[in-house]
Amino acid sequence: MTKNLTEGSILKNIVLFSLPYLLSYFLQTLYGMADLFLAGQFNGAAVISAVSIGSQVMHMLTVIIVGLAMGGTVLIGQAVGAKDGKRAAKVTGNTVSLFLLFSAVITVVLLIACRGIVTLVSTPPESVEQTVAYLRVCFLGIPFIVAYNVIASIYRGMGDSKSPMIFVIIACTLNILLDWLFMGVMGLQAEGAAVATVIAQAVSVIISLAAVVRTRSMKLGKQDFKIERSVMSSILKIGVPVACQDGFIQISFIVITIIANKRGVNVAAAVGIVEKIICFLFLIPSSMLSSISAIAAQNIGAGYKDRARHTLYAGTAIAVGIGAIFAIAFQFISAPVLSLFTRDELVVTLGTQYLKSYVTDCVLAAIHFCFSGYFTAMGKSIISFIHNSFSIILIRIPGAYLASKFWPETLFPMGCAAPLGSLLSAIICIGVFLYLRRKEV
Repeated sequence: MTKNLTEGSILKNIVLFSLPYLLSYFLQTLYGMADLFLAGQFNGAAVISAVSIGSQVMHMLTVIIVGLAMGGTVLIGQAVGAKDGKRAAKVTGNTVSLFLLFSAVITVVLLIACRGIVTLVSTPPESVEQTVAYLRVCFLGIPFIVAYNVIASIYRGMGDSKSPMIFVIIACTLNILLDWLFMGVMGLQAEGAAVATVIAQAVSVIISLAAVVRTRSMKLGKQDFKIERSVMSSILKIGVPVACQDGFIQISFIVITIIANKRGVNVAAAVGIVEKIICFLFLIPSSMLSSISAIAAQNIGAGYKDRARHTLYAGTAIAVGIGAIFAIAFQFISAPVLSLFTRDELVVTLGTQYLKSYVTDCVLAAIHFCFSGYFTAMGKSIISFIHNSFSIILIRIPGAYLASKFWPETLFPMGCAAPLGSLLSAIICIGVFLYLRRKEV
């Protein structure tokens, strides 16, 4: 269903659009957290580490897919804002054609490279076979992951964030039930978690396609699926920098995981659990990034640049405020939260050290996430790629490495690398925004 986001209260539009987006992100993150939680209830550190590492690899692939799909979301949003239905249909058809090809190629490549990927991320020896089993099953399910995220991106470009939320609610509920069945009752360990995730994703795709057919919300002709160079170029011009940016961020997380893995299975398990908690806390800035992209894209398409900027201001204020609450709260509740995932006291102690410093990134990342959403809506997603690249290369990775060398007895300094990297990104984003404003004047 197409919704006009160029009218009415800016704050109301952000809240009403971002809440379903937030819940969708929450439920998708819950996939991985449920896997990790149940793995910890029925298995030891080796399986916990395998599920953690495997789900991190899959998360990286998912954010790359979502990033590529952002090109379609923004262009559809701009077309809807400009009330150009023909353009919206053409972008939708070309987006579907692009991702059909992408999913086929990437599935074959990853299945071939599976064991090499497990070796590349320095998986602890105790977890290697479990990680390989987890990833092989997940890689077979990539077409479903791609299909769901493409359909969701198209809906959101049309201003509808509720339908994807409904699809993922059903899938997440099924995923948790199957986790309990496969890992708890059947004792399938890491492979059971992967099977549960793939089945849940497949169900979400079937439900979303059924909804498309029933509601006829996407009016497409055969000619819309025919690849048109200019349309495909526009999709990739926005989507590729976002995908590269998000992929680069996830690679930095994996590099940090490698650094942690080399310090032993307990550190690997602690870092893996904290990364899952951070993914959960980052749902607010992530949903704001995507919401600002979709809402601002419609307003820019309609020529309402001031509304687009005020969308950025409101979204940033919300994300930073909530991030500050998280940063303060986890100085006191880190250990109890970590204890939900494991009974191992050493893993809890190490994880608490890491989380107390890392959690401050919730405030700083909120700033550059929101600005990245705005730049993407403008069609300038390359700016987001550049500032994230500087942050990762100059601070995040070297900071984590140096902290592990100079402070091997604690993970607290290692957790400081991410917020320091986000600080650099925030400074760059604000500087570029002010520069673009002066150019307009």
